[in-house]
Amino acid sequence: MGAGVQAPQGGGRRRGRGNRTRPMAEINVTPFVDVMLVLLIIFMVAAPLLTVGVPVELPKTAAGALPADQEEPLTVTLTADGIIQIQTTETARDALVTKLRAIAAERESDRIFLRADGAVPYSEVMQVMGALNAGGFSNIGLVTDIGGPSLDSGS
Repeated sequence: MGAGVQAPQGGGRRRGRGNRTRPMAEINVTPFVDVMLVLLIIFMVAAPLLTVGVPVELPKTAAGALPADQEEPLTVTLTADGIIQIQTTETARDALVTKLRAIAAERESDRIFLRADGAVPYSEVMQVMGALNAGGFSNIGLVTDIGGPSLDSGS
């Protein structure tokens, strides 16, 4: 990509004052194009690798209205004293998975809500979540109250 020197026309070398060479007015763009094509290929290959995010399979159909005769949501509650209730029925810990499997066989939805007291240790909540999963419910929602502390320092 440099400017070159062009020899005078006329075939032979002349000596004297008029023997000046003129600068070439053309620029060779071939190396520039080669470099740009290599960079283009590098960026085309690297761009898909740079996307960061959660992979989500979006639906390909328009959203419809929810059916009116939807099942009543199933709720499991874990109280501060360690009592587990399915809806309003108290259940022993060792019978929880078997009861959940029986309920899951009768229901169409695998959605379940878990309500746990704030005083219950995290490990106990995770054990109950594992039991819900083992009972056939993979769509677990954690129920909380609104109006808690905000972690946003800007408001």
